Amino acid sequence: MEKKYNQKPRGEKSYSDNRNRGPKQYGKGGGEKGQRRFDGEKPSNIVVGRNAVSELLKTGAPVDKILVSAREGSITVIIAEAKKAGIPVVDSAADSLDRLSHGENHQGVLAMVAEKHYSTVEEILEIARERGEKPLIVVCDGIEDPHNLGAVIRCAECAGAHGVIIPERRACGLTPAVSKASAGAILHMAVAKVGNIAQTIEKLKENGVWTFAAEADGVDFYEADWNIPCAIVLGGEDSGVSRLVRERCDFTVSIPMFGKVNSLNVSTAASVLLCHAARKQKLG
Repeated sequence: MEKKYNQKPRGEKSYSDNRNRGPKQYGKGGGEKGQRRFDGEKPSNIVVGRNAVSELLKTGAPVDKILVSAREGSITVIIAEAKKAGIPVVDSAADSLDRLSHGENHQGVLAMVAEKHYSTVEEILEIARERGEKPLIVVCDGIEDPHNLGAVIRCAECAGAHGVIIPERRACGLTPAVSKASAGAILHMAVAKVGNIAQTIEKLKENGVWTFAAEADGVDFYEADWNIPCAIVLGGEDSGVSRLVRERCDFTVSIPMFGKVNSLNVSTAASVLLCHAARKQKLG
């Protein structure tokens, strides 16, 4: 199969998003001088403390990442076990752990548990084979806002996509906020977490999947051939599709803008591209 479009030079991203960080999780005031008052309860997906995190790792539960403010004592054992299980370990300031744990004694370590078990890229491809359909996959290259990721997963499920792929680092995982934003779609959508998006693009291509990077200077998406096994690659809110990932993609496509605002939110762009691609795959 020959490629129909030439790779375009990198330009401005096709959509942006002023990330809504949401309300602050804590405020000053109350209690003794110098103490912080943490509003609300600790999120249910956060496990704090050395013993608790150690026991969590033994269960094999899906863990997005482990945050540590020190690498000493029993924390070094936790780090070793996490790396053995392929779980990212991130160095963080003690203040950050204080905020995330809402004042609980974290002992320098906490774990962020995923809302569901992750699938593999192979399992996503197998879902398409079992359905007798051309693969339709979404690749998220660095989406950080949980509301955006949840909305993308919801769009993917509604369009009948076979799976969503997200990176391990510098991106949002399957948090409770993502689950809520997906309106339940997360329960029906296979989500794979990978260590390297660029390498995953190559793996998809080896399996006959054509990859479409969504960026501002690409071919009008209406002119692209979507009646093929395809993966839509969406970039992060601030940076768009990374240069290395974009270079690995087969095509670059854009959504034409006719108004005064020249970009779409990433989840809105996902809905436009996914619905069009799904229609072309279903109707030919």
